Amino acid sequence: MSVQLTLYCLPCAGASAIMYLRWKKLLPSWVEVVPVELPGRGMRLSENPKDNYLALTELLSDEIALAAPKRYALFGHSMGALLAYGVTQKLQRLHKEPPAALLVSGCAAPARQDSEYYHKIRTEAALIDDLNQQGGTPKEVFNSPELLAMTLDILRVDYQVCESFQYTPQTPLPIPIHCFGGKADAISAESLSIWWQESSRTFTLDWFDGGHFFLRQESEALFLQVLAKRLLESHSR
Repeated sequence: MSVQLTLYCLPCAGASAIMYLRWKKLLPSWVEVVPVELPGRGMRLSENPKDNYLALTELLSDEIALAAPKRYALFGHSMGALLAYGVTQKLQRLHKEPPAALLVSGCAAPARQDSEYYHKIRTEAALIDDLNQQGGTPKEVFNSPELLAMTLDILRVDYQVCESFQYTPQTPLPIPIHCFGGKADAISAESLSIWWQESSRTFTLDWFDGGHFFLRQESEALFLQVLAKRLLESHSR
């Protein structure tokens, strides 16, 4: 089956686009996975990272607007979900072709974002403790002072991005929103379910075993199966 839908995937805080490379082989062939790299990491390491939410989402929306085909969707995990939401809102303001769907994972709804949480996590000890609690960082990172320092530098910038986010009610997006959560994640069911108010179309909420990084742990296969199902539903609308 030829490629019919492009899926732009935005990374979580402290990560790079490499977190989605596996999906190129694991998702159906009709989905073209395009991992989105943020400035200051991966292939964009030479660029200055952006620590402001509006500045970063404006940059990403401009880039996606130039490259996006007619049929595409946006996916983001954790901070990536918040960025995907901001990009979608900006594309709407630019009167660009909207994505077929917005897919958000492991992220409290915009109206439930807590900037004070990120303000408290500033010291190296606090950042390391947060990484341990989230459970998505490979042991190799903690065992390498150089890798750990790089990860903390990126994470510190990304948390500034999250802290700078300020919610103001927007006109509901005219596209489906599909939300995914981990049953053992600290994010409450209410904080996820309130994503419904950001869409005037279909809203779904799927739960999986595991914590904040359920999509990379024991639930990965099932999650990708459900993700493909939601993409097909949205693509067929």
